[in-house]
Amino acid sequence: MATAVALLPLAYLLIRTGQGGLAQWWSIVGTERVARLATTSLLLAIVVTAACLVIGVAGAWLVTRSNTPGRRIFAVLLALPLAVPSYVAAFTWVSVGDLWSSAPGARFEGFVAAAVVLTLYTYPYVYLPVAAALVKVDPSQEEVARALGRGPLHTLLSVTLPQVRPAIAGGALLAALYVLADFGAVSILRLDTFTRAIFTAFNVGFNRGMALALATLLVILTVVILWGEGLTRRAGARFSAPRVVRPARALDLGVWRFAGLAGLLAVVVTALGVPAVSLVRWISAGTTAANAWSRLGDAAVGSLTASLLGAGLTMLLALPVGILVARHPGRLSRLLERAAYLGHSLPGVVVGLSLVFFGVTVALPLYQTTWLLALAYATLFLPLGVTAVASAASQAPPSLEEAAASLGTSPASVFGRVTLPLTLPGIGAGAALVFLTAMKELPATLLLRPTGMETLATRLWGATGIGRYAEAAPYALVLVALAAVPTWIIVRRTGILPAAGDRETAALMTRTEPLHQEPTEDRDLDLVRSVKT
Repeated sequence: MATAVALLPLAYLLIRTGQGGLAQWWSIVGTERVARLATTSLLLAIVVTAACLVIGVAGAWLVTRSNTPGRRIFAVLLALPLAVPSYVAAFTWVSVGDLWSSAPGARFEGFVAAAVVLTLYTYPYVYLPVAAALVKVDPSQEEVARALGRGPLHTLLSVTLPQVRPAIAGGALLAALYVLADFGAVSILRLDTFTRAIFTAFNVGFNRGMALALATLLVILTVVILWGEGLTRRAGARFSAPRVVRPARALDLGVWRFAGLAGLLAVVVTALGVPAVSLVRWISAGTTAANAWSRLGDAAVGSLTASLLGAGLTMLLALPVGILVARHPGRLSRLLERAAYLGHSLPGVVVGLSLVFFGVTVALPLYQTTWLLALAYATLFLPLGVTAVASAASQAPPSLEEAAASLGTSPASVFGRVTLPLTLPGIGAGAALVFLTAMKELPATLLLRPTGMETLATRLWGATGIGRYAEAAPYALVLVALAAVPTWIIVRRTGILPAAGDRETAALMTRTEPLHQEPTEDRDLDLVRSVKT
């Protein structure tokens, strides 16, 4: 059932495209306009991904492996832009840009504006996995390289980064897919990409053939990117870290630590300062903002209703897949898990468009109901639930289930009395993450919400679309506040910050290693002993 839900949009796109024939599909996509859309979308993804790699990898290394001042605070602050939805960031930057612009008719929009905004609020997808990988990597190989006379930069490029290359590749994939799937930011910043063209063709031009053809081409590009990332991951998986590692000592950067501090400050102030200034300015704007506050309750109820329903349906589908992946690893479980990720890789506008067609032609009773919107959330966010359940189930000892079965307990009773309670923490964490992610989902909500239903995301998008920034500010503030909670939880769970009671780990991580310290004889002996051990 879960696999069918995940593959439903892809299957429906292929069926509808096949009905029209390849010649008709090519007549739509083989045009100069579509070529420009493809060029713009791919170029934007490449530019943003490259910038995210620079900021994410550098930030992760500075907060985990250097003595940059305030690195424990920056470890949290660098992740907070993840709590800002792209369309919230875009509208705050547009409003501040209009305030600061001195040229008549000038606006903060276009390719450069989209690249800046998406980079500032997408780099955490690279920063978080790379920082977590750097914390867990055994530093002994780096110490061996330093003992052999390699400098800090050479060690970083030849030893440290290759060890976390899978995390870097995975973060780059997330960033690229996020840019290709983004609809809110590019729409507010008036940049024509695939997602904006698909939504416009369906919702404004009522041209379903055009929307369907563009959606299929976008899926093909997404599959190509996934295939390329898979090749990179297999080629880059050169090292494996042990289960328990010593925390790496912080590298003493000398005077360069202030340059690192300046770089981190620039990123944090730019990414968080502009939305903060803009929201404060517009919330205090007067009567328009007051009118938005009065309508905030209805939008909040709509968001809570749809998101709770979507989270419940997602976890119901994710539970059997997650337990199968954890308890019975094999070809079938891997196939089911990859099928779930295939649905997750599709942009929200494509999933929404596919389910609109599905609801109209196949499941008419579901059309224009909250259940169809919940189904879209389940398709988009199923991997989040599967990963949470599988992680919790893999950490629970299977011997308890085996003992219960050996006592004559039926499989259903073992599941209800042993397996399910053991996986409840993972189910709760996955449900919370899906719930908060669904609250920020924009294109699928715009396409599938029942007539008359509004959410925080749709109200925000509607207000920014006509330039009523003061009305949009309260909705943006509530969305950011809600999203900040799971962001903090993610930072804590990655291990970037030691636990409050882990004094020994914290002390080891604050010890510094001078940038130009030569290995002493005692250090060499200790290193040899550690390698022998």
